[in-house]
Amino acid sequence: MRRYHPLLVTLHWLLAVMVIGGLVMGTFALAATPNDDPFKITALTMHMGMGVLILVLMIFRLIVRFATSKPPHADIGNALLNKGAIAAHWVFYFLVIAMCLSGLATANIAGLPAIVFGGSGEPLPANFDDIPPRVAHGIIATLLGLLILAHILAGFYHHYVRKDGLLGRMWYGQRDA
Repeated sequence: MRRYHPLLVTLHWLLAVMVIGGLVMGTFALAATPNDDPFKITALTMHMGMGVLILVLMIFRLIVRFATSKPPHADIGNALLNKGAIAAHWVFYFLVIAMCLSGLATANIAGLPAIVFGGSGEPLPANFDDIPPRVAHGIIATLLGLLILAHILAGFYHHYVRKDGLLGRMWYGQRDA
């Protein structure tokens, strides 16, 4: 087997775009917008909605990953790097799910569901910095961004330096050799 199941491929690329979009939105749009700006509610609505959808899709992706056959792990001739690559993929699952859960915890502690989705008319808190899950959310965002960068660089390394066709495993086409 040369490729992942087409549903896993779709989930991989869809979640990649969504996670990167969520990180960019949180880092640039939300962090730069004061909590008393009316746009903040709109941005939070989109960010929180996307976060919940990411969580649901990640759990679905884990189920699909366990339920479908996959190609063997890549072997680049270095046992430590091979094990590191396997671990990095599991760390992706952990960090994305932890990111979503810390976001949900932050939202609940700050009373955001009623403010953002319930139209309670309450103002947003002055800031979210004193909410412990928000601190975790920021740390996880940094770790996730670094892991994404390493993942992209590893993909480029395989494609342009090793020229081993590894990227093709996460694309559509014949699954068997």
